[in-house]
Amino acid sequence: LDIAFKLIISFDPNVIEIVFLSLKVTLLALVISCLISFPLGSLIATNEFLGKNILLVLINSLMSLPPVIVGLFVYMFFSKSGPMGWLEILYTPKAMILAQTIIITPIILALARQVFEDFYHEYKDFLVSLNLSKSKILLTIIWDARFSILTVALAGFGRGISEVGAVIIVGGNINHFTRVITTSIALETSMGNLPFAMALGLILLLIAVIINLILMSLKMSSNKNEF
Repeated sequence: LDIAFKLIISFDPNVIEIVFLSLKVTLLALVISCLISFPLGSLIATNEFLGKNILLVLINSLMSLPPVIVGLFVYMFFSKSGPMGWLEILYTPKAMILAQTIIITPIILALARQVFEDFYHEYKDFLVSLNLSKSKILLTIIWDARFSILTVALAGFGRGISEVGAVIIVGGNINHFTRVITTSIALETSMGNLPFAMALGLILLLIAVIINLILMSLKMSSNKNEF
C-alpha cells in the first residue's frame, strides 16, 4: 500500500498516462452521449406518438446491455472483415470511445427522459398558457432541469470510467496507447504487480468519491433553488 501511495504522490508517468487516457476516453464518450440523449430525451418526454411505450421499453432494456456484448459487436463491425473495417479504428482510443458511448447513451437517455417528463408535466399548463413555441418550451424545461441532467451526466461518467469488458475487447489494452485504469488493474493484478494495480484502484476510488461529492453538491444547489 505504501508503494501504491508513493506512485500516486510522485505522479508516476505511467500512472498519469493511464489516468489521462481514461478521463479523455470517458469524457469524449460522455459528451457524445449527452449530445444525443438530451435533445432526444426531451423530444420523447414532451410528445405523444404511436409506439412510444415500446420505444421506452427498448431504451430501458438497453440500460442493462452487457458491455462485453457491446465490445463484441463493435469488434465485429470494425474488424478487417467487418463492414466498417476500412476505417481501421479497432485497437485505438476511437473504438473505445465508441463502445463507451453505446454503453452509456441508453442510461443517460432513459434517466434524462424521465427528468424532462417530470418537469414537463409539472410546468406544462403554465408554459402552454404563455403561448410559447415548442422549441421555447423545450429550452425552458432543459434550463429548469439543468441540475438534474448534470446529475444524470455524472452518473453516465461514473458508468463509463469503470467500464472494462468492452474497452479491453475493442482497445486491446495496448501499452502507452489504449491502456486505461480498469484494463490496467486487471492486467497488473494478473501479473502480480499489486502496488501499481492498487495505485490505479485508489485513483478510481477517488474519482468515484469526487463524482458523489459533486452529485451531493448539485442536489443541495437544486434544493436551495426550489425555495
